[in-house]
Amino acid sequence: MTQTEQRPALLGVDGEPLPATMWHVARRPRWIALLGLALVVAAIFAWLGHWQIERSVESVQVVNPETETTKVLSSVATPQTPFADSLGAQRVSVTGEFDPDDFAVIGDRVNGGETGYWLIGRFVDDANGASLPVGLGWSATREGAEAAEPSVAATSTVTVEGRYFPSESPTESDFESGAQTVVSVAALINEWPGFDGQVYGGYVVSDVAPSSLSDIDSAPPASDVQFNWLNVFYAIEWVVFAGFAVFLWFRLVRDAFEREHEEAEEARAEAEARGATQPTRAS
Repeated sequence: MTQTEQRPALLGVDGEPLPATMWHVARRPRWIALLGLALVVAAIFAWLGHWQIERSVESVQVVNPETETTKVLSSVATPQTPFADSLGAQRVSVTGEFDPDDFAVIGDRVNGGETGYWLIGRFVDDANGASLPVGLGWSATREGAEAAEPSVAATSTVTVEGRYFPSESPTESDFESGAQTVVSVAALINEWPGFDGQVYGGYVVSDVAPSSLSDIDSAPPASDVQFNWLNVFYAIEWVVFAGFAVFLWFRLVRDAFEREHEEAEEARAEAEARGATQPTRAS
């Protein structure tokens, strides 16, 4: 017999009529209050599941969605301060001059699938006098990169546009071999003779290379949004918990309904058994 099936009219052990269906039990104040509590708990669990879903998306979103809007470097970055994560690959413009004595060639730089060399120049920002390395262009050979230095050194005030990247960490292998393979602001400062000024925390890769060099590959940050499946799994768990809170209330109501009928039937069976064993009096 299901919980919603009509049962014969019986009296409970307390003398009150038994509920015809479990929904008569559910309408009692006690169970209505417990339902409210179950719904509150379910709502909290559902909110936690929603929060986990948001986390799964936020963890892979681009930190700064405005990287493709070109901004003046001095308006978004401050010299002598750490590089802000939100500025990674930000398009910037900066106006100033290249120092004719401070160029370097960086090796092991991949461009279009080929390994070659970058020409790096120290650029002085007219806005505040601070310096920063600028990646000017790529060459398949060191000699090709070095050959472009005179044409860049001869320029006067120019505006460089490109992407702004954080300084790379210096490597022990570079120190041992005497050849640079990373764009490290700290390492380059030591090679700028007599330098004693402020520097930015990153470097710029120029959009346009000198005529004798190739443009450096400088892709925008990845913008594809993917789910963090661990957070998605946690979200599913919270939804299951929310459903279980309501299901638990349902089971408790059904158990209470069935228990009342079972106790009433047991009490009636005991009463009938006592009546059958009563001795018959003589007239």
